[in-house]
Amino acid sequence: MSDLLAQYRVTKEPYYEPQADEIELYEAAYENRLPVMLKGPTGCGKSRFVEYMAYRLGKPLITVACNEDMTAADLVGRWLLDKDGTRWQDGPLTLAARMGAICYLDEIVEARQDTTVVIHPLTDHRRTLPIDKKGELVEAHPDFQLVISYNPGYQNLMKDLKQSTKQRFAGFDFDYPSEVTEAKVISREAGISLGDAEKLVQIAQRARNLKGHGLDEGISTRLCIYAGKLIAKGVEPKSACKMAMVRPITDDADIRDTLDATIATFF
Repeated sequence: MSDLLAQYRVTKEPYYEPQADEIELYEAAYENRLPVMLKGPTGCGKSRFVEYMAYRLGKPLITVACNEDMTAADLVGRWLLDKDGTRWQDGPLTLAARMGAICYLDEIVEARQDTTVVIHPLTDHRRTLPIDKKGELVEAHPDFQLVISYNPGYQNLMKDLKQSTKQRFAGFDFDYPSEVTEAKVISREAGISLGDAEKLVQIAQRARNLKGHGLDEGISTRLCIYAGKLIAKGVEPKSACKMAMVRPITDDADIRDTLDATIATFF
């Protein structure tokens, strides 16, 4: 079991710049083993925050990238055939509950609603996981915690959490950091000067102002870091920004021209 735990431990401290008191609030939630829900736009630091908190608390972290094809068996586990017959293989949720890990379900709304229902017994006073196919009731380890995240900007009637699921979690609202903090993060992560990082933030801000006016989503902190890394490797800044910050978010020619012109004013 210790060998299994080792592969899920965060051994190197992730870089994270707090935006408010989220670290202290999360620690309080973990002390009470409250399930936690993180809401915020793509690439704003939700996953990095969970990774940082797992490191800070010294707990293993099992991350699941949810998708529309994910079944309950993908989370809980299934019977497998091998040369010796059948054997049971725990899914990531069961593994985390048994071992006392933090289980992080990233973009939970991408999973089918009939799949997400399996988390319910783990998110109330019971802290159990029924495995019907195996006839077993797993009692969650005292260190186990469930964390989910999603982007409210992509919510619609088909992709939203039921109220019966939402009201089982303590919630955190995430957004892009302040300009000063974001520039500091980009400079640190990409290895570029603070001045260049500030320019990338200004470009991203212009794009975020277009959300709902031609853009579904603005330029994320993650994309700014990608551009910064290209610049750090000697790529011409305007080309780096177009490649990493503009082309991934839109195919609309007019919006591309608008953002390309913004880039030209800073670089």
